[in-house]
Amino acid sequence: MNNVLELAAITKGYNKGKPNEVTVLQGADLVAAKGEVVALVAPSGAGKSTLLHIAGLLDTPDSGAVTINGTDMTSLSDRKRTAVRRGEVGFIYQFHHLLPEFTALENIVLPQLANGISDADATKHAMDLLDRVGVAPRAKHRPAALSGGEQQRVAFCRALANKPSLLLADEPTGNLDPDTSDRVFDALMELVRDTGLAAVIATHNLDLAARMDRTVRMDQGRLSPA
Repeated sequence: MNNVLELAAITKGYNKGKPNEVTVLQGADLVAAKGEVVALVAPSGAGKSTLLHIAGLLDTPDSGAVTINGTDMTSLSDRKRTAVRRGEVGFIYQFHHLLPEFTALENIVLPQLANGISDADATKHAMDLLDRVGVAPRAKHRPAALSGGEQQRVAFCRALANKPSLLLADEPTGNLDPDTSDRVFDALMELVRDTGLAAVIATHNLDLAARMDRTVRMDQGRLSPA
């Protein structure tokens, strides 16, 4: 399998040189291949969100290399990094972060329009995604009119709207009850499998982690196989 994401010797700290300096990542290494779903397991505050932000080009490491689809991201300009993030990376968070004034359909169409896709093509692709996760009948509803599970499934569709090669998810079912979490996770896994992208999914849920291809654990700023 081809590696979509490669993190090599990533370090990251905050408040450098100050008495309250905190080192979060200490030489973290991670690889995610095309078609592979990697579970990232770590306790709260261990740095997994920081790692995902660095992997998704929302933050920069103090040292180490971030490579996406064979290109070293640290050598790119901010403009090119933004283009890669917008076109190659999809994000899912614990809370859906849908735009409340827009419908479910519009929340998925808008990222595509920003990426230069025509309205007709963007709408068709958005409806296809909503249909895959069983929310197509609710396409014209705004987020406030959707259940928690429906909102998160729409967020999944939005993350995949621009057909990224890498999906990063931070506790994507953490706000849902166990039954809804299972159903929503099934929908996410089906989407990931159908598209063949690489995915790194942070979770506290060991049962969900066991359903992914492999698990890595974060401990003291480093990653190791579970």
